[in-house]
Amino acid sequence: MSRLKARDTTRTALEAIRSHRMRSCLTMIGILIGIAAVTVTVGLGQGAQKQVRDSIDALGSNLLIVSPGSSTTSTGFRGGRGSATTLTISDATTLSSIQVAPDVSGVAAVSTTSGSLQAGSTTWTSPVYGTTPSYLTVRARTLSEGRFITDADLANSNSVIVLGPDTASELFSGRDPVGESVTISGSTFTVIGVLTASGSTSSTSEDDEVIMPQSTYATRIASGTNRSSVSTLYVQAASRAQLSAAYQEVNAALATNHAVTTATADFTITSQQSLVTAANSTNKTLTVMLAGIAAISLLVGGIGVMNIMLVSVTERTKEIGLRKSLGATPRAIRTQFLTEAGTLGLTGGALGLGLGLGLAGALPSMIDQPVTVSTSVALGSLVVSLAIGATAGVYPAARAARLTPIDALRTP
Repeated sequence: MSRLKARDTTRTALEAIRSHRMRSCLTMIGILIGIAAVTVTVGLGQGAQKQVRDSIDALGSNLLIVSPGSSTTSTGFRGGRGSATTLTISDATTLSSIQVAPDVSGVAAVSTTSGSLQAGSTTWTSPVYGTTPSYLTVRARTLSEGRFITDADLANSNSVIVLGPDTASELFSGRDPVGESVTISGSTFTVIGVLTASGSTSSTSEDDEVIMPQSTYATRIASGTNRSSVSTLYVQAASRAQLSAAYQEVNAALATNHAVTTATADFTITSQQSLVTAANSTNKTLTVMLAGIAAISLLVGGIGVMNIMLVSVTERTKEIGLRKSLGATPRAIRTQFLTEAGTLGLTGGALGLGLGLGLAGALPSMIDQPVTVSTSVALGSLVVSLAIGATAGVYPAARAARLTPIDALRTP
């Protein structure tokens, strides 16, 4: 036999693996653990990215988020972003002007605090928002019942509130909350509507909240000199293509209002895309770091395959010599050992992928964290395991191919 066919080579390799089942299983453990670890790690990273993306998408669409204060000052020191009180209702009014910001389709000014709510004998603590009627559209929220606050509520500072679905459930426990009364900070408010669940998966629930007219919030909830200041301005661009233009218009209008320059800006504008990019960048860094640690297991697994293949070459020296004396070429010998090593890697990878998928299915219920394993990750794991096995077999296969029939047959 001068040349082994590929099918015969594969059959011979599989038979060699089957004849040493225990040793083969132990050889594959390193690759199995490595592939399972990489699969779960990458799945956790992808799940976290999807969770963050969904949470940011729940804010609305084509959104710019304006916060008071600057993240950095002109001298490089951090300013009071988020804690300053530099944004006011008049800023929202300015940005709502089509002459000032023609690419802006909606502006929602939001003031926020935490309030203790009481309905009958039930008490509950929730975030309390004072805002404008445009909040419903800009934040892409809908109502499950009742109505939202109106311009008339805003103009007359009516004592009305809209509840998030979780808040309504906690306060009224299945009863229809519309028309009921809720006491907040000593003032009584009438529930006029309930929001639909947002579907947000962030740690801060978007469904546990109380919304009232901004003017009502300023007179009943806010105190001191903060009555005209707002916590956040949600600015919606008319379309995704107009987002950049809207950003420039908002920046210029607020700079004029506050008499500041870019270097001395006392506000920060953040787009949804920048939030997604920043969150994804952080998650990717963590995923790559953890996957790198898991890859060490693959390296150890590859070394294990090489070690076992070298042992196999030593044990089967006479067999190699006999086959060469019958006409087997060095290429055929090399191919057989490479096939054995590649099969060990691929089988270990397939078992590791199965273990990883099983863990990916079980982990979300254990750690409350989504794990998403994409098809590309699954296929990539198999390719990597095959490559590691084949690479680890290169040296043992070359060593076997170099053996001469006479020396091999004389080996004790």
